[in-house]
Amino acid sequence: MTPADLLVQTDPAADGIALKNGMPTHAILYRVPYADTDNMGFVYHANYLRWFEIGRTEMFRALGLTYRVIESRGIFLPVSEAHCKFLTPARYDDLLRIETTLDTGLRGTMKFDYRVAGQDGRQIMARGYTKHAFVDGGGRVVRPPEYIRELIAAFR
Repeated sequence: MTPADLLVQTDPAADGIALKNGMPTHAILYRVPYADTDNMGFVYHANYLRWFEIGRTEMFRALGLTYRVIESRGIFLPVSEAHCKFLTPARYDDLLRIETTLDTGLRGTMKFDYRVAGQDGRQIMARGYTKHAFVDGGGRVVRPPEYIRELIAAFR
C-alpha cells in the first residue's frame, strides 16, 4: 500500500458508477495532506488538476478499465484542455469528495467534469473539466477505439 492509497478511497455513498443527469459519475474521498497546501494554509491551486486526474483514474478503474490497459493497447489520452473554477479554498486535513462525470455527448474526444466538495458534497470548493484527445504511440491523433466507444455508448 502506498501513501497515496491511504489518502484516496472510493466514496461509500457513491458505491461505484452512478448516473447523474444521465451521465456516468464516480466519487472518491480524499484527505488533504499538508504537502498539498501553501504557506497560507490553502491548497495550492495546481493540486486541483492533480485531484482531477486522481478522480478520472479511479473512475476508469471503477469502469473496469485502467490507463495501464488503455496504454498497453497503444492508445494515450493526453489532456488537450483543462479548466478549473475555484470557489472556496480547501485546507489541510479537509476530507473532500471528488466527483468525476464522463460527458457522453462527445464523439472524437473524452471530456470529464469534476466537482470538488466537502465530504457531505454541499460546500463546493472547485468545479472544472478536462478534455482528452486520443493519440497513438507516435503522438498522432486517432479515432477513439471501439472498446472506448462501446463503454461510452453503454451510458447513452
